[in-house]
Amino acid sequence: MESRWADELAFATNLAARAGELLRASYERVERIDRKSPRDVVTEVDYASEKLAIDAIRGRFPDDAILAEESGHHERVGAAHGSANGRTWVVDPLDGTVNYANGIPYFCVSVALVDGDHPAVGVIYDPLRDDCYQATADGQATLNGHSAHAGTKDALGDFVVSMAIIGRGGIGRERAIARKIRIHRRMGSAALSLAYVASGRFDAFVQNGGLSLWDVAAAGLVVERAGGTVTDLSGRGWWDAGRSNASVSIVAAPQPHHGTLLQLLTAAGTTVRTRR
Repeated sequence: MESRWADELAFATNLAARAGELLRASYERVERIDRKSPRDVVTEVDYASEKLAIDAIRGRFPDDAILAEESGHHERVGAAHGSANGRTWVVDPLDGTVNYANGIPYFCVSVALVDGDHPAVGVIYDPLRDDCYQATADGQATLNGHSAHAGTKDALGDFVVSMAIIGRGGIGRERAIARKIRIHRRMGSAALSLAYVASGRFDAFVQNGGLSLWDVAAAGLVVERAGGTVTDLSGRGWWDAGRSNASVSIVAAPQPHHGTLLQLLTAAGTTVRTRR
């Protein structure tokens, strides 16, 4: 049965590919890098990719709202906000800008459509690997057109986890959790790392805040539709359109191990932190 959002998925996939081609063409040729904060930067490529996305959305879906990271299109998301039709496109034109600006090949384009109060379409595109993760709220997640599934490892001790415990004492808390898994990594693109859980490249993703809606809208849906369990740090629903920037926490893992990860985080004293 065709998805209710088939047209929007096709549009988002094409948009992500076009934005990805722009990123690929300018990779290792960045001319301007500006500071957004002590830990974050933005390049002219971020702006160009986002303008491409906004222009395309305005042309194809003029009645929909847009939430985008760089341009100031920060309209509220959800059925009670945003556009009159309750639809909002949530776009991160380049997730992993620090990696991109330094020639580290780990970044992506993230495009999501929120219809009502939950993401309905999600696309994550890695332009250097030409990997495209796709999902709709009524369909199976895919990677490059093939069904994607969260990992099936039996033992948490075999897990490779994308983990970032931010805030005071975060490194110590990471070490406490790391004793229970094989190894953890910080890769520099939350959206791509979260999407990796959908294909088992990462067995789990953990971050106790510091994320914005555009970091998780598409990838969270992809993991969910790949059979993974996705929540916030407290075990509640991962998607909350009312969250302020840099206040989102995510724990994503295969269902048999998700609860254990939450228990480990609690035992380590991990709380939600907001990046400053």
